[in-house]
Parts: sequence; C-alpha cells; structure tokens
Amino acid sequence: MGRECGAAMLTLASKLKRDEGVKTGRPPGGPSDSSHRVSIRDRLLIKEVAELEANLPSTCKASFPDENQLHHFQLAVSPDEGYYQSGTFHFEIDVPEAYNMVPPKVKCQTRIWHPNIAETGEICLSLLREHSIDGTGWAPTRTLKDVVWGLNSLFTDLLNFDDPLNIDAAEHHLRDKEDFRNKVQDYIKHYAR
Repeated sequence: MGRECGAAMLTLASKLKRDEGVKTGRPPGGPSDSSHRVSIRDRLLIKEVAELEANLPSTCKASFPDENQLHHFQLAVSPDEGYYQSGTFHFEIDVPEAYNMVPPKVKCQTRIWHPNIAETGEICLSLLREHSIDGTGWAPTRTLKDVVWGLNSLFTDLLNFDDPLNIDAAEHHLRDKEDFRNKVQDYIKHYAR
C-alpha cells in the first residue's frame, strides 16, 4: 500500500537535494547524467504536495503508491453531507510532464450515479478543462490543491444538474429527487464502501 502525503513528499525532496549535491559536486564541463535531472513538473509537485498536505479537506485522503513519483497518486473522497455522504469515492490523478501548462488527468475509479461524473469515470469539472470559453478552465496558476478541492466540491456545492456529463442522472434527479437519492444510495452500497 502507498504512503501518505508527507512521507512521499519528504522522500522525493530528499532525493532532489541529494541529486543537486551530485550535480554541484561534478567537475565543470563534465558529462551530464540525465538520470539525475529532475523535471520542472517534479520540482513544482514537491511544493504543491506540501501545500496540499497542509490544506487537505477533512473529507479527503491522498496516497502515493510510489513515493518517488508524486505525479501519480490516488485521492479518496468521503463526503460528510449531501446525497453522497455515506460513500468513499476513489480518484486516480496523473500529472503530465507538461504540467503546469496542462491540467492533471483525473478519473473516478468508483462507479457512481452523479450528473458530473460518468459511470465510466470521466469527470466534468471546469478547472480540469485545458481550454474553457468562460475562463474557469485550467490555468498555470492553479495547483493540485485546487484540483483536490474541486473534486471534493463535486459532492456538495459544485454538484451541477444544469450542465451534466451524465445526462441520465441529471434527468433522473429532475423527474424524481427521492428515487435519484435511492439510486445514489444503491450505487454507494454496491460500489463505494
């Protein structure tokens, strides 16, 4: 099983410091060893994971399967209010090499009946859009903290029935809110415990 936020961040930070020492200890003009290069993405992630750890919502838990790869991690969201409050929903987050110019790729690993999350795991969250007409999409000023808080909010204040990805779920809610709630609870019982 993977480690928690802080342990993963400290391990990669230690590796970076060690690698920097190796780089500065080389004679000038010597051959460079690409195995010691650390990408801009990884440098950003060290800072962002620390910020995320300090500001993680109480309903979320991040884990890193490989402590040396902060660009791939899981997030568990356990809402404490609303339709989804009795479930735990798992997301896989992959941060591409071109980060922070492009958003992370996020997929819901838990089957869910939700207007903004398809049963196959695709997510409709404006800040994950690379290009957005309304200006709410991804921008280089956004961070992993924004992504996590956005995913968490999909279960409360960002739950959007007016601009759905899962049209059937949104129409179901419009037709019969109580039956929608029952179906959400049935999905939680079968897939989100």
